[in-house]
Amino acid sequence: MVVRKFPRFPFTMPSTLVQRDKLRYKASVKDLSVKGCRLESTIRPFTGMMVELLLELPGEATPIHISNATVRWSGSQGLGVEFLTMAPADEERLKRVVEQLSVQAGQALVFPKGELPKA
Repeated sequence: MVVRKFPRFPFTMPSTLVQRDKLRYKASVKDLSVKGCRLESTIRPFTGMMVELLLELPGEATPIHISNATVRWSGSQGLGVEFLTMAPADEERLKRVVEQLSVQAGQALVFPKGELPKA
């Protein structure tokens, strides 16, 4: 069993993986935390590759933009991505989604406004 600093919650949503500011690949988020996610995609980036992510939330016109993320693992279960930097407004939106998922899972995470847990 993998022990994580930040719990991930099952959640499926479309996303776009951006490589080197131009190459865009469709991906699907399969689980989500405040500091990362697991994706399924047609590409298999190498561990350590730097990427951007656009997380397309249902019912919202503007995706959450993760401006800097790194691939931590890649394999038959997809790929694991750690979020490194994003704008404060996107951070708040991400926290709100993860809080909702945690309540649905019966774990009820609550983050103080303006604060994300430190890695």
